[in-house]
Amino acid sequence: MNIDDEWLNSRYNAKKNQMRVAIFHNLGSGGAKRALYTFSKFLTKSGHTVEVFVPSTADERYSPLENLVSKVTIFDVKRTISGLISSELRNYLLSLSALERTEQNIADTINAQDFDVVLCEQDRYTTSPFFLKYIEKPTIYYCQQPARNQEAALRNMAYELFPRPQSLRRRIYEYYNDRRVPKIDKKNASFAKHIVTNSYFSRESILRSYGRNSFVSYLGVDTEIFKPLGIPKEDFVLSVGRLIPRKGFDFIVSSLGTIDAEIRPRLIVVSDEADIHFKNSLEQLAQRIGVELRIESLIADDELVSLYNKAKLVLYAPYLEPFGLVPLEAMACGTPVVAVKEGGVRESVMHDKTGILTQRDENMFAHAVMDLLANEGKIRDMSQNAIECIEDYWSAEKAGKRLMRHITRVVDEGEHRYQLDTLNPRQPEN
Repeated sequence: MNIDDEWLNSRYNAKKNQMRVAIFHNLGSGGAKRALYTFSKFLTKSGHTVEVFVPSTADERYSPLENLVSKVTIFDVKRTISGLISSELRNYLLSLSALERTEQNIADTINAQDFDVVLCEQDRYTTSPFFLKYIEKPTIYYCQQPARNQEAALRNMAYELFPRPQSLRRRIYEYYNDRRVPKIDKKNASFAKHIVTNSYFSRESILRSYGRNSFVSYLGVDTEIFKPLGIPKEDFVLSVGRLIPRKGFDFIVSSLGTIDAEIRPRLIVVSDEADIHFKNSLEQLAQRIGVELRIESLIADDELVSLYNKAKLVLYAPYLEPFGLVPLEAMACGTPVVAVKEGGVRESVMHDKTGILTQRDENMFAHAVMDLLANEGKIRDMSQNAIECIEDYWSAEKAGKRLMRHITRVVDEGEHRYQLDTLNPRQPEN
């Protein structure tokens, strides 16, 4: 237990009475939504009453919350006609003013009800949601990361996808992602009174981007879903994540391409969503350099868990990922991870114990992969270490308790302020 956990434990006394918790999110599919599902499951199992409020733009098909919580209320968001016509540009032509009105309506609805605390997640379009401007209840903003639109590496990747300088999509991308979204994100984040995040890497990013303090509350993995199945390993390596450039799949393919063809492992990639341009270019790259690649999209959890168990290794190379659930899911299934030593993965994968961390260099990455594949005894040891590491610290139960400490801290602070206001009511101004 580190000093932060000890301090939180000293403040944490689980409330005997059930709390009423409101959750807001406008997330798409992916790790943030899966993490929210895990938190919601923990809160309801702990006896708290949880209601979810979302705009219609939120993805409630992926890891749906309706079967976990008391109620899910969806508020309609108006879209522009041009956005509805052009599915390829829909995300960019969403009416952000309509989205703000909807999120204000959601906040007003929650403010009018008897909730003890609000857990606010991020917005798939603006990063920090407009919701934060209007919510008055004690609120924790779980900020996975600030807007990353202006990071040089991501901008370069986007321009490789949309190379024509005069293309409509490129112009829309530049306007929203280079100018409008970062400004909205920073403004909305300024209204958050209590910010919690997923890693110390993300905490530093929040401090750089917003100038705000935040507390780290590590995520966890649902070990009722992700677990060892005791099935034989097969001759492939696995990578998981959204099929977009910043997830680093092209780096993984290129790294495997440096391995002699006779011993080169085949690669399976599992994605929730895919950019069709990037998918095509990845398949072309694999074919050109002789890497056997199979891409699976939107598979069920039991299929994903089976692949995690069958894979000899899980490969992970996103650019500056704030945390990343994939390494934890792999470790929970007893599969070692080879990852690029960037971002939050440095805080979850234990080098040479549960996996290998390397520089972003194709030859070094490939060398780490081949060293492990050639040493079955080391893979077995890492597999056992990974399972024990998840049980000790990274389970959903442990993550839920970490979050509850922050929730209790915020609720207690809100009650303290209420008592002070009651004892010392403000005098009306003359």
